[in-house]
Amino acid sequence: MSSITSVGPRTLADVIPGGVVRNVALVLSGTGLVALSAQIRIALPFTPVPLTLTTFSVLLVGAVLGGNRAAASLGLYLVLGVAGAPVFAGQSSGWAFASFGYIVGYLAAGYLVGRLAERGGDRTPLRTAGLMALGNLAIYAAGVPWLMAFLGVDPGQGLVLGVVPFLLGDALKIALAAGVLPTAWALVRRRSDR
Repeated sequence: MSSITSVGPRTLADVIPGGVVRNVALVLSGTGLVALSAQIRIALPFTPVPLTLTTFSVLLVGAVLGGNRAAASLGLYLVLGVAGAPVFAGQSSGWAFASFGYIVGYLAAGYLVGRLAERGGDRTPLRTAGLMALGNLAIYAAGVPWLMAFLGVDPGQGLVLGVVPFLLGDALKIALAAGVLPTAWALVRRRSDR
């Protein structure tokens, strides 16, 4: 008979003991982290998409919580914002704005990153970088088409407004995650070896 605990944790969140209460607390914490990080916002004069720490938080929530908990956490974030809670960037809510597609992409990215993390995709710097890059692509895949439709622009202009201004920041976030997540796993392994 095998279980998750007999083969080790699948995600960093699995290191924390507990059951349903732990999972609910993790989902709510992930939602809270993403909502808080959305408030760290810099408006850029050349694009309607603000610069925030939300993408980084979304990808970390995915990697740490795993696919299902991340989907629940980011789904809750999405529902709260659409329902009127001021959880989106700049304490906004609703869905009728240029960057809403990115928020929809958070759900897909969190699930994707979480599922890949469950399979060990966040254990080494190189794999973590690939994992985070795929998560960013999932966010762009939903965000840029929404941005293009909302603004009525062509794909080239969509990339100029919705991708290019964020590439350097995304590279820095990927590098940070590639250092933090494998280091956290090394600490978990060291603690379990004692």
